[in-house]
Amino acid sequence: MASSLTKDSVSPGTPGSERTFFGQPRGLATLFMTEMWERFSYYGMRALLPLYLVAPGGLHLSAATATAIYSVYVSLVYLLAMPGGWFGDRVWGPRKTVAVAGGVIMLGHLTLALPSSGTFYAGLGLVAIGSGLLKANISTMVGHLYDGPDDPRRDGGFTVFYMGINLGAFAAPLVIGTIGENVNWHLGFALAALGMALGLAQFLIGSRHLAARSSVVPTPLSAEEKTSTLRKAAIWAGIAVVFYAIVGFSGHYTLNWILVPLTILGVVIPTMVLVRIKRDKDLDGPEQSKMSAYIWFFVAAAVFWMIYDQGGSTLSIFADSSAENSVLGWSFPVSWYQSVNPVLIMALAPVFAWFWLALNRRGKEPSTIVKFASGLVLVGASFFLFLAPLTIAEGGHKAAAMWLVGIYFVQTVGELMLSPVGLSVTTKMAPMKYASQMMGVWFLAVTAGDATTGLLSIAGVGLNGTGVVALEATLAVVAGVAVWMYRNKVKQLMGDVR
Repeated sequence: MASSLTKDSVSPGTPGSERTFFGQPRGLATLFMTEMWERFSYYGMRALLPLYLVAPGGLHLSAATATAIYSVYVSLVYLLAMPGGWFGDRVWGPRKTVAVAGGVIMLGHLTLALPSSGTFYAGLGLVAIGSGLLKANISTMVGHLYDGPDDPRRDGGFTVFYMGINLGAFAAPLVIGTIGENVNWHLGFALAALGMALGLAQFLIGSRHLAARSSVVPTPLSAEEKTSTLRKAAIWAGIAVVFYAIVGFSGHYTLNWILVPLTILGVVIPTMVLVRIKRDKDLDGPEQSKMSAYIWFFVAAAVFWMIYDQGGSTLSIFADSSAENSVLGWSFPVSWYQSVNPVLIMALAPVFAWFWLALNRRGKEPSTIVKFASGLVLVGASFFLFLAPLTIAEGGHKAAAMWLVGIYFVQTVGELMLSPVGLSVTTKMAPMKYASQMMGVWFLAVTAGDATTGLLSIAGVGLNGTGVVALEATLAVVAGVAVWMYRNKVKQLMGDVR
């Protein structure tokens, strides 16, 4: 990356003003590399996770249990993004929070690398906690590199940063997946730990190029608030320890004693957060109206992510057992399917950006609501497409790899229609009082979607059955059509947001 650092003239006092990274503040190189390696470790482990859970040489669990564990894990990562942001704002500041998070993630992957089922779940918990701490704060630090929201380099900087995410996500299954599947599962998890170690080292070495305010705690807890917070945390931790000790010593403990409460929390907490914001008396009329409109987007997004994130669980487990994982006679590991989405994102995102701009110049760009509805219809269409390889497998044959690639392609196009729009509309419709919290609320839509998948799996619903897949596909298409049909009502509720 050093070769891309060039001399450039920027305003004095800007972090890294003496040199730039692709025309951006030099600190972006530090955050780019940190995020790339963190995503490398995260997506590499995630690509292995469902396969390890069902493998005879792994934990050898049922597909339903593996899907439940995977879904709970992903929902936790996004659920913990809110308290992670809170820690950055009120306890440690973004820079310290990210450093601690990197250490926790690395420790989690090392714990996963130990050949023990007991430590495996502890490792998953550590990675989820670390990812939640890191997720919100590293993006905040990218924003700190610029002179406010009107800095002309800001949008380009976030674009470069998100390229780091997709580069890490693309490379991880190819490296970690190959080693994990073909050599040793635990060595694969150890490679994920190495990736995070490289990211953490890059962060600590390059942190001198970050903005000074990244080390500042914006709204520190008062002494009374610290005492109250610690007391409440200790009480809840004590209740959990006593409860699970009783369950364990009585001989009734099963994995569902952990999975069921976490999946229920994944649905209940997002609901409670939305209800609390909607019922807040401090919000004026227009803000209340926008929140009513936002609930439409939130519910629709939860349906989208419920299906989309099964690309890493239901589709992956299907590919492992029922797909011909080869192209033109060349075989590849199942985990490689997880590289399809990031490479398509990198290829198609610039095309979509150009396409929307071209339509905008002609006054024909679709509205936010139409894009959102299209994303839902497309993710539903991807599961209608999934019915073809499922039917082939039911006939006793192996489904061709290109069926799965086609499914991931349709889902990626749907993601590009919905996800950037969701992020944008979240920032535009956020009430002033909740401006800094609303991005965490958006992540809760992912939590709700994945938690729903987890609940279905725990209930014994076979998510790779043709009937269930058809039902989910229909649900997404119906939700997309409903959003489109009520677009005028939603647009009215949105007020001045377009």
